Amino acid sequence: MSIIGRIDRDIKVGVITISDTRTKDNDKGGRKVIQHLETLNAVIGEGDYMIVKDDALEITKAIEHMVESGLDAVITTGGTGIAHRDVTIEALRPLFDKEIEGFGEIFRMLSFTEDIGSRSILSRAVAGTMGRTVIFALPGSTGAVTLGMERLIVPELNHFVHELNK
Repeated sequence: MSIIGRIDRDIKVGVITISDTRTKDNDKGGRKVIQHLETLNAVIGEGDYMIVKDDALEITKAIEHMVESGLDAVITTGGTGIAHRDVTIEALRPLFDKEIEGFGEIFRMLSFTEDIGSRSILSRAVAGTMGRTVIFALPGSTGAVTLGMERLIVPELNHFVHELNK
């Protein structure tokens, strides 16, 4: 019997680190996302973890590929700030069928009260849906990834997937 907000199958998740400087050897943020996903019934398949340059077209192609492959969720890290090369949000927003405004709002509130204070206004963390896939964009720091995963994504991922598939 399914509990409301839970699903009775593995959740297929993709992880994308967006950076001009990270490699799989030094990508602490992406590895941190994967560690947190291990606490759920989440599956990260071969090829569902990648590093993409800070380039809107490359980000768009990676997201579209993952969504088309049938993933339930995609979690990105990096490129959410206000620097010239930070284009993750500009790449994602046009792809969203629905933006989940509360994710960014609560992420910034938690960042403000628990972590970085007023610097949290610089975070442009967002979430949205594309078809039956939920997409989360987290900042690239391990602190931000831990906050987003522990306080928002891990507790609610099953519910997101349930809602998108009912």
